[in-house]
Parts: sequence; structure tokens; C-alpha cells
Amino acid sequence: MKRWIQRPTGSNWGDYGDDDQLGRANLIGKAQVLKGIDEVRAGEVFCLSLPLDLPGGNILNPRRHPPRLSPTSLGGDEYLNFPLANVHSGWKDVISDDQVILSLQYSTQWDSLAHVGALFDADNDGKAERRYYNGYRAGVDVQHESEPSGKSHSHAARLGVDQMAMHGMQGRGVLVDLIRVFGHRRTVIGLEEWQHALRELDVEIEPGDMLVIRTGFAEVLQEMEGNPDADALRQTGAVLDGRDSGLLEWISSSGVAAICADNYAVENIDDDNAEACCLKLPLHHHCLFKLGLPLAELWYLRELADWLHTHGRYRFLLTAPPLRLPGAIGSPVTPIATV
Repeated sequence: MKRWIQRPTGSNWGDYGDDDQLGRANLIGKAQVLKGIDEVRAGEVFCLSLPLDLPGGNILNPRRHPPRLSPTSLGGDEYLNFPLANVHSGWKDVISDDQVILSLQYSTQWDSLAHVGALFDADNDGKAERRYYNGYRAGVDVQHESEPSGKSHSHAARLGVDQMAMHGMQGRGVLVDLIRVFGHRRTVIGLEEWQHALRELDVEIEPGDMLVIRTGFAEVLQEMEGNPDADALRQTGAVLDGRDSGLLEWISSSGVAAICADNYAVENIDDDNAEACCLKLPLHHHCLFKLGLPLAELWYLRELADWLHTHGRYRFLLTAPPLRLPGAIGSPVTPIATV
């Protein structure tokens, strides 16, 4: 059922169906999987995830905290190094079993399409309401409920990260290694800088590709060993300029199915321009809200990038499904590149 009368300018709402929950991930189909497989020649495998306890602390985002592991328990017993043996059974098993409290977007992650929405008058009645990609509604499709205990419960009944998990998120990855063009310093990348980088690196991007961007941010973060220096990180690595309309148009017309970066937030979130109106996260707005284009953050790319550079390549098979956790708005991920 169509949930909107008008859609945002420049969006693709409805193009993949009135009830679509995948957005541009629809472009990752059988042909794209085969293109990715065609890039496998050496059988080398690279893990593109940071350890999930990095960055360390909550300096990057005060809402998100490191994972906390603990044993499962039953009847007052904690099941870590727990002997199943007793005087009657004669069993010799020792059991360890654990659980985790985890901010799903703390470290290497996917954003689902329920991560960023906007106030938008989808009903054309003169009143803006909270909407997400393809017109899905806050409070109905993305739910927030308070329990009698005082705790809150969240559930993305639509646009949850489990939709991406079921789709698979496997296809051809294309690396754009911005370090080799701009170095490790903080550089804001608009359309002019982006096109310059593609020419310098001789990279060609086709519809359905998953774009992977190396800035060096995650590498510096890893070297900080769980004690991130916020001031140093603000001076590290390239960030996309979400306020550059030309760059946003390139993203729309390129046909990329996802954007995955090794930095925090993909875009420049340190823009203090008081005249910038009216979005804090304009690239997230354009990609997640308008295009249904998934974003991924804090990937680790050094070894893959070095191997590809040595062998004169930039394409690879990328396998990066999120957790199939129904209702989740984001997910940790352990992406694997095969070359």
C-alpha cells in the first residue's frame, strides 16, 4: 500500500515497489554476485572489521558504549568454566557460555534504512511528519515503546537491518583509496575532489557496485589501542561533503548500491557553518532517506588496499551481511573481501 502522496525531490521512493524495504540494495542481484566472483583470482581473504571493542570508550559517540561480555546463568550458577559433573552423573564436561550487551553501531557496522529519516510532508496536507525511506512512518513502522518497568523497547518493523541480512549483501566491491591521493590529513571531499581522485586512481564504478572508501581513519583509531584522541581524529582522513549538491547528484546517478567507509559517519559531521540549513547529516539524508542507499562505517581496509595496489587492482568480491536481528536499526558486521 502506498504510504505517500508526494515524495522528496530527487528521491527514488516507489521505484522498486510501494512496499520496498531494500532501496538501492535491489541493484545487488545475481549478475552483481557473478561480477564479484569474477574478481576472485588469488583466493586471498581479508577481514575488513575492526575488533568490535574499538574505538574504546564513547568519545566518538556518547550514546554508544563498548560491548560487555558476561556468562549466561541459570539458578544462580554462572556458566563460565562450569563443570556439568556431579556425584551422580559421572559427566566430565566443562561448559562456558556467554552473552553480550552491545551498541549495534559502536564499531564496524551497517546503518539500516531506518537509521535516519526526516520531517517531511508525505501526505501533502501541509504538515510535516516523521518519515523514513519509501514513506515508512515513525511510531508505526519504526516503533518506540515504554515498558511498565521504565525501560524502552525499539523495533523497526519495516526497514530493519534484517532485510539486508536476508538479501545477503554480497557482490562486487570497488575500493577508492583516498589516502593515495590526499594522504592521511583531514580533507573535505566535494565533487571536484572526488572526480580528481577517480581520475588519479583510474577507478571505474558501475551501477550495482558497493563503493568502499579508504581514508585511514580506522587505521589511526586502531593504533590508539582503545584510547581514542578526539582532537587527533578530527584531523584525520577524508570525509565526504554532504552539502555539495554535485557530489550528491553523482551518488544518485552512479547507481552504487552501498557506500562503505573506514571513517566515522562517512560524511563531514564537524561542519559548524551556521548558515547550513537544515540538516545535520545531509549525506545520510540523501542516501538513507531519499535513495534507500545503505551506509557502512568504521571498516578496516589497510591490508586489502595494500594488496590491491601491489597487484594493480581495485575490485574484489565483497561479502558483508549484517546480523539477521529482526527489528534492529543497525548491525555490527565482519566484512570479508576475497581477491
